[in-house]
Amino acid sequence: MKFTFDNERPIYIQLVEQIRLKIISGEYKMNEKLPSVRDFASNAKANPNTVQRALVKLEEEGLIYTESTSGKFVTNDEKIINDIKNNIIKGKVSTLINDMESLGITKEEIIKYFKNMEG
Repeated sequence: MKFTFDNERPIYIQLVEQIRLKIISGEYKMNEKLPSVRDFASNAKANPNTVQRALVKLEEEGLIYTESTSGKFVTNDEKIINDIKNNIIKGKVSTLINDMESLGITKEEIIKYFKNMEG
């Protein structure tokens, strides 16, 4: 598992984003046991406290849960995963539309372009 970071934003936020993507893409499966904080920290070359902060945020979102003696696991709640996936999609589509509109391209032109890509 590879993690990459930029110096523009806090590492824990980037960890949250990258682990979240691994969950919603299915790289980490529902009910799968996650690596320990120590293993995450080692793989990400990050401070364990930073990793723990990221995992707390993911647990607050409902994407992971803790079993006190067994560790942390990916949720088995498909609705939570799909809701977060849909929110990410909406954000990316909104950004695309705004970027295209700033170039003078209408939503209709964007839709037409995507339809032409299908065939």
